[in-house]
Amino acid sequence: MKLDIQPNISHSIAEACFALLTLKPSIVISKGRNSVFLNRSLWVCFGSAILLISVQPYSTAQATTPNSANRQAAAPPTLEPQIVVPQMSPPEPLFPEAQEVRLVLKLGERRVYVYQNDELKTTYPVAIGRAGWETPTGNFEVLHMLQDPGWTNPLTGEVVPPGPNNPLGERWIAFWTDGSNYIGFHGTPNRETVGRAASHGCIRMYNEDVRELYEIVTPGTLVVVQP
Repeated sequence: MKLDIQPNISHSIAEACFALLTLKPSIVISKGRNSVFLNRSLWVCFGSAILLISVQPYSTAQATTPNSANRQAAAPPTLEPQIVVPQMSPPEPLFPEAQEVRLVLKLGERRVYVYQNDELKTTYPVAIGRAGWETPTGNFEVLHMLQDPGWTNPLTGEVVPPGPNNPLGERWIAFWTDGSNYIGFHGTPNRETVGRAASHGCIRMYNEDVRELYEIVTPGTLVVVQP
């Protein structure tokens, strides 16, 4: 049951009871049935005033509770932080032109030719394998590439670190293997050997030329070796 008693009503009842207490003694001590009625009226008045005073705070609290609940229900919900993902353009090919490049090595001319879309782009002088260590012919592809490679002598096992005296020079581009040995393009500190049959099967180039070729090809580039 909901009680909705305003504070001014309870104050009025309390004031009326106080007025009865301040009546002249002659009225309070009058004899007969009027005196009994007045005494009962005073007790009823006091009881009503006490009841109203004790109930009023409870009713006020009950009246304010729904408002508090409404305020809590009206509070905005807590939102999780949103992550904004920027739009990314699709990646471009890493080597958009390298897949169209092919190398043609002509052993008899001691030169390698660089083609792109059947158009000759450049050519470099090379050294090839000497007698007994001939460079193999056929169609191959670039297997792997290294900058500033080290070298292990296949006859003695001596290891030569990268540097100006390294037989592989500044770059290494492998295109043939039998599973343990490799043949490829590489630089050389012995510039006088370029243009001759002087290697153990590899293709020697000037360091400046092999650096340039290294930027043109990628693993998978076709290498055609002709007699």
